[in-house]
Formats: sequence, structure tokens, C-alpha cells
Amino acid sequence: MRRGQGGPRPRDRSPLAQNRRARHSPRRGPTRGTTVIHRVAASKTKPWEATPLPAEPLELDACYRYCEALARARHHNFPVASVFVPTALRRHIFPLYAFARTADEFATEPEYEGRRARELDAWETRLEACFHGEPPDHPVFVALADTAARFDLPITPFQQLLAGFRMDLDVARYATVTDLLSYTAHAAAPLGHLLLYLGGYRDPALHRYATELAHGLAFASMWQDLRADLARGRLYVPAEDLRHFDVAEADLRAGRVTRALDALVRYEVARTRALFERARPLVDRIGPEFAIEVALMWHGGMRILDKIERAGGRVLVRRPALSQSDKAAVVLRALRWRGGALSHRGETLARWLGR
Repeated sequence: MRRGQGGPRPRDRSPLAQNRRARHSPRRGPTRGTTVIHRVAASKTKPWEATPLPAEPLELDACYRYCEALARARHHNFPVASVFVPTALRRHIFPLYAFARTADEFATEPEYEGRRARELDAWETRLEACFHGEPPDHPVFVALADTAARFDLPITPFQQLLAGFRMDLDVARYATVTDLLSYTAHAAAPLGHLLLYLGGYRDPALHRYATELAHGLAFASMWQDLRADLARGRLYVPAEDLRHFDVAEADLRAGRVTRALDALVRYEVARTRALFERARPLVDRIGPEFAIEVALMWHGGMRILDKIERAGGRVLVRRPALSQSDKAAVVLRALRWRGGALSHRGETLARWLGR
């Protein structure tokens, strides 16, 4: 399979990149910065809210661990930077998710009401400073600056993510599925493009497949979290679909489970499955370093769609989620698809995960 540039790009040795790395190289011995980051990374709530951060330089490895804590704090239908990603690449995934997750929290969590735009603006200011070679004052951007320099990441996908999260400040309803796809093209797809850049993939065809996968994963999450989003005043089901199935928003807010709602949920699941099917070539064509990871995303999304379809309108009563046996099945299928020499271990691993 052809990659955009024949594999991971060589280490950037430009003066700017060397300057970035010099500023954030690990310090020997424990530092106050390391202690603070260890404390906030161990938080079981919102690690980034522990303030103030130390004024002295932050130790790079601790910043990566901080990002890992943020990335893993949210429940996903697929693992984030699983053991199937080579160690040399794995930790560089965490700053991407940490950046996106923090910005998403600014846009959607109740405690940021009244200051959402200000927080997102400050986050973007830090992003721009990071890419201009200025010393970061936050662990997410210390790690992100290192990753961006090593893999020659562009700033544009990060800016697109922020544009998507800003849409959440002004838009709580979507008239058509086209409008919804425009939203996920900003709020979800750029993260997929960044992951491909880590692997050195610049092929536009692969990025188109990644966009379809991002749409599918985002849509699946929306139907899975329908009840929680309604409680926050948000509704991602397109208004045109509500009208077509004669489902009133008032009934959704009241938690009424009807046959019409069952039909609507089945329709949204079917359309979302089509997005995953359009993304299938990405799993077939991507190289071995990300093959199992992407297969896990694909099967994890499809598996939660099965659960949503079975729940039907009862997604308003109980949030569908993957069980341990579901996750075991996802791992097994991913290994059978792209596991290569690992696939023969799939049965044993799946049995262990399903216990």
C-alpha cells in the first residue's frame, strides 16, 4: 500500500524545530513541575483544573503522562493509543486527544458557562504560541510542541477542531444531515487527519476515508449520548429526520419511548453504518503501525451501533455501552482483520478480556 510520503517523516532538523526541542527536553532529576503534573494527572475528575501550574520549565515525560491521563479519562468505544500502536508512536497520540478533549470540555461542560468563548480563545492563543516556538506554560502544549516538531504537524487541523467546538457555542440544533456533517467535519475529522500525519500518511484518498470514519464515530457517539445531550440542551438528530418520523422534540425531552422513535433510531443507525462502510478501505490500506488501532475504532463503532439499534427508543432511558465481552469481540475481530501474526492469539486474548 502506498503512503503519501513513504512512511514517517524524518526528524525535523530546522532551527525552529531544534529550538522547540531544546526548550522542552527532559530535565534530570525530580522537579516541582513534575510533582504538580503527577498530582493533577492522578486526578479522577478534571486534571487540567489543578492550578496554578509551576512557573519553572515542565519536564517533558511528565507532560506526556499528563496528556495520557486526559486522553484516557473519557470513556471511548475504542481504546486510545492501545498497545497495538508501536511504542515510538503511542505517546505522541496523547497530546492530540488531550488538546481536543480540553477544548471540547470548554465548549460543552456546565462549569464553563459564561466563559466558554474566553477559554477557547485562550486555548487557541496557547496553540499559536506553541507553533511559533514560544515556551509553553501548560503541560498539554509542552508535549504538543514536541510532537508537532517531531512529526511536522500542521496547525490547521487544530484550528479546525477549535472552529468545530466554537460551533457548539452558537448551534444546538441541526436542520439537515448536511449541516451535521459540516459540524463533524470540523469537530471530529481533523483529529483523524492528525493521527494519519503521525504515521506519515499524506495520501488524500486515505484522508477522505479517515473523514468518513470520523463522521461515523461522531454520529455513533451522538445517538449513544442522546439523553445526556438533551439534558444539556443539545439535540444532534437533524430536524428533517424528526419531521419525517413524526417525533416531537418535546417527547424526546420527556423521555417518551414510542414506535416512531424506535424507527428513527434504526434509521440513524443505518445511515451511520453506511459511513463506516465508506471508511472500510482505510482499515485495508493503512500500514501495520496503525492497522489494528484503526480496525479497533471501526469495529468498536459498529459494535456500539448494534447496541443502539437493539435499544431503539430506550436510548432515552439508558445509555448503551460496550460490555467486557463486547470489547473482547471487538479486539478479536480487529486482530482477525489486520492482526497478521498476532491474529492467532486473538482467541486467547478475547477470552481473557471477556472474563
